[in-house]
Amino acid sequence: MIKIGKYNTLKIVKDLDFGVYLDGGDGLEILLPARYVPKNVKPGDEIEVFIYHDNEGRLIATTAKPLAQAEEFQYMEVKSVNNTGAFLEWGLMKDLLVPFKEQKMPMREGKWYLVYVHVDHVTGRIVASARIDKYLDNVIPDYTFNQEVDLLVTDETEIGYKVIINNRHWGLVYHNEVFCRLEKGERIKGYIKEVRDDDKIDVSLTPLGYQKIDGIAGAILESLKAQGGFIAVHDKSEPDVIYSLFRCSKKAFKQAIGALYKQHLISLETNGIRLIKE
Repeated sequence: MIKIGKYNTLKIVKDLDFGVYLDGGDGLEILLPARYVPKNVKPGDEIEVFIYHDNEGRLIATTAKPLAQAEEFQYMEVKSVNNTGAFLEWGLMKDLLVPFKEQKMPMREGKWYLVYVHVDHVTGRIVASARIDKYLDNVIPDYTFNQEVDLLVTDETEIGYKVIINNRHWGLVYHNEVFCRLEKGERIKGYIKEVRDDDKIDVSLTPLGYQKIDGIAGAILESLKAQGGFIAVHDKSEPDVIYSLFRCSKKAFKQAIGALYKQHLISLETNGIRLIKE
């Protein structure tokens, strides 16, 4: 069973001048136009394609990569607006429709908006919605402490950055745990810090707990070895200097060098840290 608005791995069943037909199951054949057909493929081969509808409403395949597939959030630019709705540039030949009813405010050509891509349950077509809140926090969070997750940065607030976690939940990364500028639409890895009693979720950009110390400690040791056994950074260094070197907070860095010092792997000097030779 094919998944509309998703990537599918399908078998080639026919090879014609204008493209190849793919087996969509239940006797359905889907055209992959010639411009998207990889070189040296033949009937019987399987290829990964994205399935959507063309301008005539027919299912069609492409090897082009859309900015987002169904059940994903993404920032996209409005390419045009007409009496049907707004049309977004999403990387495919056909633009992505945001119906008027799915716009929080009238969308304007040339502006960027955060939208949710989905298959409309009435028409079966792929559309987008700017009413993103109705697609988030609809299931109880089941994350574990320190679980790695995918984040999409959506906005900056007074206390931190709002993020979307795994295309399912809102989360927050606090300002005092961020040591570089984050941009709207940026995709990064994060780690679950806490799911609070009200189901609000706090997220860290670096691993937590012992894993955090071990990972950073290992990075420090590798850096010391690469730099001839000494690096001019210490517990009094500026947080942004530490982050630029090890992608961690000053607190995590201090914990890591403390652990290395207790293991007699480094010595602490006034202007840096030194690797103790075996």
